[in-house]
Amino acid sequence: MDYFQHDEDVIRWLKLAGLSVPKAGAGAARIPLLISARKLRENIRSLVEKRKAGQRGDPSFFNRFLSNAHSHSRLVWNKPGSLKIEKVRQKNTVEALLGPVAESAADLLATADFRLVKRCKDETCVLWFSDNTKSHHRRWCSMELCGNRHKVAAYRRRMRSGRR
Repeated sequence: MDYFQHDEDVIRWLKLAGLSVPKAGAGAARIPLLISARKLRENIRSLVEKRKAGQRGDPSFFNRFLSNAHSHSRLVWNKPGSLKIEKVRQKNTVEALLGPVAESAADLLATADFRLVKRCKDETCVLWFSDNTKSHHRRWCSMELCGNRHKVAAYRRRMRSGRR
């Protein structure tokens, strides 16, 4: 099931990810996010699959998206000895709103240990994850969703066969 059905779904997902989004009624909220978010998601998925398979992907769409994100770094020095770099972004384009997602994906593609990037073992799930567990034996994108579904199915099979 695709949870991105409307622009509002994308905005909700960005908020859940802790990213800043425009206030309701602001100019960026009227930008059609849904199509761009889906295209970006599919492009990222394709690049992850290629990288995992040891093949070369085509980053041209992805790079165009990143170049249109219009962000820059700013040095913030609030108190002596307290320096930090923050990213400043416009919020009036789809690329600017989804820019942090694209930047995180670029970082994953370029720097992650792809032995630890895995596809969820649930055959009906399309999600990938980075296995940062100590043993690196994680199988599910989420224990609450796919892992639980698998455990419940296994339990039901045992109950039907008379084993407990």
